[in-house]
Amino acid sequence: MTDAAGPPASSWVPGADASPYSLANLPYGVYSRAGGPARCGVRIGDQVLDLAATLHDEVFAAPALNGFLARGRAAWADTRDRLRRLLAADVPEAAANRAAVQPHLVPLEDVRLHLPVEVGDYVDFYCSLEHATNVGRIFRPDQDPLPPNWRHLPVGYHGRAGTVVVSGTPVRRPLGQRAPEPGGDGSPVFGPSTRLDIEAELGFVVGTPTRLGEPAGDFADHVFGVTLLNDWSARDVQAFEYVPLGPFLGKSFATSVSPWITPLAALAAARVPGRAQDPAPPGYLARREPWGLDIAITVELNGEPVSHPPFREMYWTPDQMLAHLTVNGASLRTGDLYASGTVSGAAREQRGSLIELTWNGAEPVRTAAGERAFLADGDTVTISATAPGPGGARIALGEVTGTIQPARPVPAS
Repeated sequence: MTDAAGPPASSWVPGADASPYSLANLPYGVYSRAGGPARCGVRIGDQVLDLAATLHDEVFAAPALNGFLARGRAAWADTRDRLRRLLAADVPEAAANRAAVQPHLVPLEDVRLHLPVEVGDYVDFYCSLEHATNVGRIFRPDQDPLPPNWRHLPVGYHGRAGTVVVSGTPVRRPLGQRAPEPGGDGSPVFGPSTRLDIEAELGFVVGTPTRLGEPAGDFADHVFGVTLLNDWSARDVQAFEYVPLGPFLGKSFATSVSPWITPLAALAAARVPGRAQDPAPPGYLARREPWGLDIAITVELNGEPVSHPPFREMYWTPDQMLAHLTVNGASLRTGDLYASGTVSGAAREQRGSLIELTWNGAEPVRTAAGERAFLADGDTVTISATAPGPGGARIALGEVTGTIQPARPVPAS
């Protein structure tokens, strides 16, 4: 039952072997049944395994994974090994395991999925060379598209942890101030965003914390796993407010994440060295292991694929993001979430945001629902992804979806 090479192990769970949620995957989440409490589970095929009942461990009876994540890397590995053996068909005790475990499997269609962790801090980076270049060309066509610091460090900002929501949560169009309209009196306009956008990203979930003043050590000692993330963005609000301190209300109204966290161990076959970097980064950002990830992302707008961003093309890799996040002594807490920033590739169909896909609205995306420069009320955005698994198989990251609801009424002045 290896994670990195050889044929994937088979499972006695019906349909699991043909699923991208096979034994090679086993993502963690939190679920509940009708009228019942939220509990931790693992997905296998189209079923959820109740972990507290299966492993006789009350840490999994909690409504979040934080208690388990805080146990650290050795416990993560041991739990994964135990689960893979309990669910495997090719071990001598398979029949006994099946008899003991099968009563704790729940069909996915019978559960509600919840936010998998209590999010401590949320940090968002800006690590795609193509995305940063595209945005720079849109807004600074006569200048170098990249700011002077961009190739020297992974640029980032602190977001709002309290508005990180689980996939399926409706997203209400935000209100905010926009730049004065041409021909107006020069005053900013307050009202619903008219340039609502998405950002297809990969999020990284911290398990093992650090002390204040001590930089993080090895990436895999601290980061438990990955989750797909949509950093909803009100581009008009963002454009008016971001000077001089950066993103604020244009980002903080909602960030959607998948209900499933794929452990780093499941991505062993997806690891790649990462892109060459010029100039070479300073020592604390030097790559010591290959933590680029070959993850193929798909963005769907109202059920139609509109983009296929390749995470393997990211300029800064997640280990470098973590190193930069903590080099000044900023501490990590269990449940902290940091994201990659928009994932974009060199081709138009690889751009991970509408502002790039439509070149700031000048080249609308054509779908069956009509042309879109930015999101309309009622639009549904779904981000999914797959990665190489053992033996040529592919595993899936749990998708993240959200539907835009109309803005609330503008308060009376």
